[in-house]
Amino acid sequence: MKKAICSVTVFVVLLFSVSAQDRMSPGIAQVSSEHYQVLADNGIDAALLSKELESRFALYNRIFHFSSQTVVFPLKVRAYKDKKAYDDYVSLRLNGTRAGAVYLHYNQAELRELVVHQGSADEERMFPHQAFIQYLRAFIPYPPAWLREGFAIYFNTLKFEAGTNTTNSADLPARALAGGRLAYEENLAWLELVKGLGSKAPSLEAILRADIDGIPNPTQYFPSLAWSLVSFFMNAEKDYYYTRILFESFMVLSSSSSAVANSEAMLNHILSWTDVDTLTQDYKTYIDSRKTFAELLTEGQQAYKNKDSSRAEAAFLNAHRQKPTHYAPYYYLGLLAYEAKDFEQAEQYYRSALQYGGGEGLVSYARGLNAIAAGRSAEAKAFLEQAAADPEYKERAQALIIRLLP
Repeated sequence: MKKAICSVTVFVVLLFSVSAQDRMSPGIAQVSSEHYQVLADNGIDAALLSKELESRFALYNRIFHFSSQTVVFPLKVRAYKDKKAYDDYVSLRLNGTRAGAVYLHYNQAELRELVVHQGSADEERMFPHQAFIQYLRAFIPYPPAWLREGFAIYFNTLKFEAGTNTTNSADLPARALAGGRLAYEENLAWLELVKGLGSKAPSLEAILRADIDGIPNPTQYFPSLAWSLVSFFMNAEKDYYYTRILFESFMVLSSSSSAVANSEAMLNHILSWTDVDTLTQDYKTYIDSRKTFAELLTEGQQAYKNKDSSRAEAAFLNAHRQKPTHYAPYYYLGLLAYEAKDFEQAEQYYRSALQYGGGEGLVSYARGLNAIAAGRSAEAKAFLEQAAADPEYKERAQALIIRLLP
């Protein structure tokens, strides 16, 4: 089970001046862009990081539509390659360090900054989360807790792929950049937990009222439930009815209001369009309708076993949409294409399965069978020899190789 990822909020009286905070060591690169100032340690491409941040900002703002005129830019980002330097810098400002990345929020806007340990094992997990919180709190310093945590988790799987200029195929809006692009896989890591809570889950109204009732984190499940609420608003059907309600509610948020006031404003707006009971029922229907990646694979495997190829294909395609870079849907779609005697399509699926981490023995054996059926004996022998290197497939592969001998 994945643990909750929460933002770090810091409200302290600073004992150091802005000038002292910004005094950089020799070799530190500084890059300024439309919305960001990046201060980067040796070994970090500050210009590329700046492009990534701007692309994230553009995507966020195509959803929130905040006015840039309400914020004094740039937003500051400080990136370290060296772990000790990162830990020392963060520890000076917090009671201990934070893994991967942390957004430091102060009452004085000019002191706020996102600090990143680039290249660390935790950066991929924490940087997207904290980068969104920096964006949101630049415009709304005290947003509702469910909105802050829910969207931060929602965007956790928004990745930046360096070195490509191709357009983004993700469902979320984005823009291609020289040197990289954003790519999104829907974050359903919390779905199994949320579906399993049952009666233990607090009410939907309690999540929406978390700040109002003075309980910022009412249960250990709060981040996962906040994510599920955001996912519902962003993906529920009914002609995007709930998505429109959500987007319109952003307009009632105020940069000068407390989290309680902003929560009350959002809740009142949402309930001016629907009532709690209807909202709760539609939310539950949505959550029940969503299937995890594992559920879809199991459904597809069972349908394949029952020779229900249409249902199996639909399940594996849905699994692929959830995780486009996971090998399993490609592998099973390859099996279905093989069964349908579409050997060229099967080979393409198997290549993708191998590219995204499928075991070489597993995939090579399948490619060998596919090549035999397609009448490509030489290719089949080569694939089966690769499969034979895996002890699990050695005996079967060698038996087929013998059959292929003239």
